[in-house]
Amino acid sequence: MQRLPATLCRKIARPVCDVFINHRGIDTKRNIAGLLYDQLKKMEVRSFLDSMNMKPGDRLFHHIDRAILGCEVGVAIFSPRYCESYFCLHELALLMDTKKKVVPIFYDVKPSQLVVKDNGTCPAKELRRFSLALEEAKYTVGLTFDPLKGDWSELLRDASDAVIMNLLEVEEERKRMKRKL
Repeated sequence: MQRLPATLCRKIARPVCDVFINHRGIDTKRNIAGLLYDQLKKMEVRSFLDSMNMKPGDRLFHHIDRAILGCEVGVAIFSPRYCESYFCLHELALLMDTKKKVVPIFYDVKPSQLVVKDNGTCPAKELRRFSLALEEAKYTVGLTFDPLKGDWSELLRDASDAVIMNLLEVEEERKRMKRKL
């Protein structure tokens, strides 16, 4: 049997990304989500943002779920229309179900305003899963930002610092677990 080149093996074994950016595109893709993705890229942090990492023909759930399962940290950017998106809630629930570290950013919305609504298209079991994930995220220390009054450079600095700190914590935990074995 032919052996695969070492570089290809490393590429295959390597997760899709370090950070998954969960956001409502219509609200945040052209501002905080895109800016944070660019900031993290400059810092050489491999991040997943759907518009940057997917191409026509990619199977949506397969690609996104794979990125979430492989990431170390999630960034959930909550916005006024976030809870209207099945995809946003699915991604958040998967991040929470898999016990990923999540950095919430409340962009132009207060945590108390975020509620999963039953529009009749989603099974009750899934609605409960989404609601539990949302509640868990709302009670996680995060960043708040008012786009009309806030300092964008401060938000980007604080968000990227929070991501880096969480990545370092995950790495330390991994090392601690290896030492125990």
